[in-house]
Amino acid sequence: MKLLFISLGCDKNRVDTERMLGLILAERWEEPVELTDDEYEADVIVINSCCFINDAKEESINTILDMAERKKDGRARALIVTGCLAQRYRDEIRREIPEVDAVLGTNSGAQITAAIRSALAGRFYEEYAALTGIPDRGAGRVVTTGGHYAYLKIAEGCDKRCTYCIIPQIRGSYRSVPLPELVAEAKELVAGGAKELILVAQETTLYGTDLYGEKSLYRLLDALNGIPGLFWIRILYCYPEEIDDVLIDAILRNHKVCHYLDLPIQHANDTILKRMGRRTNRADLERIIAHLRERIPDITLRTTLICGFPGETEEMHEELMQFVNDMEFDRLGAFCYSPEEGTPAAEFADQVDEEKKQEWQEAVMELEEEIICEKNETLRGKTFDVFIEGQVSGEPVCIGRTFRDAPEVDGYLFIHTDETLMTGDIARVRVTGAYEYDLIGELIG
Repeated sequence: MKLLFISLGCDKNRVDTERMLGLILAERWEEPVELTDDEYEADVIVINSCCFINDAKEESINTILDMAERKKDGRARALIVTGCLAQRYRDEIRREIPEVDAVLGTNSGAQITAAIRSALAGRFYEEYAALTGIPDRGAGRVVTTGGHYAYLKIAEGCDKRCTYCIIPQIRGSYRSVPLPELVAEAKELVAGGAKELILVAQETTLYGTDLYGEKSLYRLLDALNGIPGLFWIRILYCYPEEIDDVLIDAILRNHKVCHYLDLPIQHANDTILKRMGRRTNRADLERIIAHLRERIPDITLRTTLICGFPGETEEMHEELMQFVNDMEFDRLGAFCYSPEEGTPAAEFADQVDEEKKQEWQEAVMELEEEIICEKNETLRGKTFDVFIEGQVSGEPVCIGRTFRDAPEVDGYLFIHTDETLMTGDIARVRVTGAYEYDLIGELIG
């Protein structure tokens, strides 16, 4: 039985996919299961969908429609849709795409084997477990990142309820994974070859508040830092208002924790931040960023911004541009606002024209490119431990990442060398040049 598993959206969704793959491969089937990436030879197709913004929703819908063609032409025996789009548009999927044989909500991944069995038997299957508790963590994961790094999802859901975001409706309220379970999972991932663990959740900074009565990310960092064989720990999705000296102290005392934080701030104008339902204003953001850089001088800060939120004016956009220029973020992604049905912001009267959103987004990214180019030039001559990611085909050039770069979203360091370096190796590299978002270097030692 050939299985095609398509995972769309964020790294948190990827973890869900890896868990479902683990359940499928641990199951006793009547015929051997073989993974494939060819839709034309797949017997069973599973799509773990996303619908966070409109582009993600369109990608998920188009992927389902494309795979439905494999059912129509008689090749695929079962088509299953899971994840966020399945949770949010369950009725529409069943009504509009009859080729879909099973639909699983965001908290129902543990039912994937039951869904496949039912679909193969010709029976429609659906399951939408209540958005409470932590989903069954099953029989381990099939890591899809190559194994040298892995994502560790430390919580489900979100309590922030920003006015533009649909996540609390499709993922539920914030629920932390118990610390012992995370440590056990981390040890399994490291034993399987992972040298870097990337902590993810809708918000990592609130980890443990529901279980231990206090923000406990520091406790998790302390525990993970003691795992032999682990080289880096990276933290994503830190809400700025929740960063305190307890967390900063933990980053400083645990040498495996990368001096890298992802702070999704979304905007800098106080009016827009308030309309977004954010818990910070511009002064707060400036204070938090300054404090982080004072306490951790070599910290790399990444952020995300939304351009064209309802009510944003040219003056507000210019204020954001000035803020980006002043803060000099090391990494930044800017996105056009996407009105999501069911969210308060989608009902705001003063929606911004799509062309204007795009213009503002491009302006922010052009400014950030200038900032990163200037920052990269200051790194010439500096040395870093570099995580090897692969090699440029046909050239004596290896591709790596420093602690300043999260996989798939940040830049790379290209190393000219005749030496053979394997993916997952750690090399000591001196920076010799810079090119836009990326660096060039040479091996030392």
